[in-house]
Amino acid sequence: MKLPLLLPAVAAALLAAGAPSIASADELKIGLQDDLDGLDPARSRTFVGEVVFESMCDSLVAVGADLAPKPELAEKWAWNADKTELTLSLFPNLKFQDGAAIDAAAVKANLDRATTLPDSMRKSELLSVKSVDVVDGLTVKIGLKQPDPTLLPQLSNRAGMMLSPASFEKAVTAPACSGPYKFVSRQQNYKIELEKFADYRNAADYHFDKLTFMIIPDTTVRLANLRSGGLDMLERLAPSDIPAVKSDAKLQLAQVTSVGYQGMTINVGSNPRASTPLAKDKRVRLALELAIDRNAINEVIGSGTFKPAQQPFTDLSPYHNPAFKVTTRDVAKAKALLKEAGAEKVSFELLFANSTTSQQVAEMIQAMAGEAGFDIKLRATEFTTMLSQAQSGNYDAVLTGWSGRYDPDGNLHQFVTCKGSLNYAAFCNEAVDKALNTAKVTPDFEPRKKLYDEAQTILQDQLPIIYLYHQPWPFVLSKSLKGFTPNPTGVISIKGVTRGS
Repeated sequence: MKLPLLLPAVAAALLAAGAPSIASADELKIGLQDDLDGLDPARSRTFVGEVVFESMCDSLVAVGADLAPKPELAEKWAWNADKTELTLSLFPNLKFQDGAAIDAAAVKANLDRATTLPDSMRKSELLSVKSVDVVDGLTVKIGLKQPDPTLLPQLSNRAGMMLSPASFEKAVTAPACSGPYKFVSRQQNYKIELEKFADYRNAADYHFDKLTFMIIPDTTVRLANLRSGGLDMLERLAPSDIPAVKSDAKLQLAQVTSVGYQGMTINVGSNPRASTPLAKDKRVRLALELAIDRNAINEVIGSGTFKPAQQPFTDLSPYHNPAFKVTTRDVAKAKALLKEAGAEKVSFELLFANSTTSQQVAEMIQAMAGEAGFDIKLRATEFTTMLSQAQSGNYDAVLTGWSGRYDPDGNLHQFVTCKGSLNYAAFCNEAVDKALNTAKVTPDFEPRKKLYDEAQTILQDQLPIIYLYHQPWPFVLSKSLKGFTPNPTGVISIKGVTRGS
C-alpha cells in the first residue's frame, strides 16, 4: 500500500517557484527531512531540532569525535578532588540574541529550568545535578550527587544550550538564544528562517546573512530542489540516489558514519495500547525480530549503506559488544515462537513518520513479518505528531531512531531506564536501571563497559527496542559551497562555509 506524503502541495509549490526560489548570495537554504517539535532546547526531542540549534544555540562546552571537551560559552572549567563539583568560567562580554548578557546567573537559570521544568526532556541527562550556584558574574559551580563522567558530554548538547531567561516563556515559538543565527520566523511543516546575529563573538566565521531551513519529507523533491537551485544543501539523501549525485558535476556528496541508529520501539508499558501479545510476551517480540531481514533492508532500501544493527553502539564505539550478533532471519523459528506463545496470528499497528525512507522500511517490515504470522497495519503521520503519540503511549510499535552521542550514556540511558525522558517503550527493569545508573558515575572504561554489557544482555532478552540499522549521514551540497565538514551526529555546522564561483 502506497501511503501519501503529507506535503505534496508544499513540495509542488517549491518546485514550481522557479527563479524566486533560488537562494541569494547572502542566504543559505538547507532542506530537512522532518519538521522539529519546537524551538526550546529544554523540551526538544527531535534530531532536526539539533540541526537547527547548531546554528541558533551555543552550549556551555563542545565535544568532538575525540570525546575531548572544548570551550564554547565556557572558557575553562575545573573539577574538585572527588569530581562532585564542576566549576565553569564563562568567556567575558558574551551576549544573548536579545542583547542580554550571558553570565553566571543566566547559566544557573537555564540549568535550574532544565532540571525542574515539568516537560523538560533534559531531566534524565542532568540526573546527577544537585545544585547550581553563582560564584561571581562569570563563574558558576555545579554540585553533583555523585561523580558523573557524562556531564560534560551532556553540557555539549541541548542540556547545555543557553537561552536568555527573558525568553523562557516564549522559548517554544521564539527563543532568544546564544548562537550565531537568531530566530526570525517559522511556518510549521514548511520553513524556519534565521538571520545572522551581528554581536556574536565569532560572527566573522559565518558568511551568510540569512539561514533558511526548508522542510521537505520527500527525498526526491529535496534533491530536485537542490538541482534546480532552490536549495544549497540537503540532509539524508536517499541511498539509491548516491550514484546519481556522485556523477553530477554540479553537486558534491559529503558522507560520514553515524554514531546513532534506527530501530523499532515497542510499547511494553502499563497503558491501554500495551495490551497486545506483542507488548505482553517477549517471545512474540523475538518472533517479530526473527521475521525481519536486516540485510534485505540494507540492500533494497539502503543500497548497502544501512549497516545491520543489533545494539545502539556502532562497531566504531569502544562500547560495542561483538557478542550481540545481528539476528539472522528465521521465519520457521518465528512461527514456532508465536505458536508457543499461543498467538499464531498477531495484529498490531506500526506508526512511522511520513518520510520516503521510513515508509519503505515500514512496508518492507510489514511484508516480511506477514510471512511469519503478523498482521501489521501501517500508520504514517507527520514527524512531530509521531513523537507526541509515542511519548504519550498512543501506539503499538513505532519506527524511530537516534542521531547518536559519542558517550554511550546518550545512546541508551534515557531510552530504557524507568524514568528516562525518551523512554517511549515505557520499559522498566530494576537491574537495567541499576546498571545504567551506575555506569553514569563510573569513570573507568573496563568496569563501565561491563555495566553496559549487563544492561544490554537484559535488553536483548526483553526487546523493548529492536535495533534495525546504523545509517551514514549523507549530505549533498551545491558545488559552489566550500568548507563544509560532515559530523557523525548528523548536525550541520556552517562555520567557515562559503559560496565560491
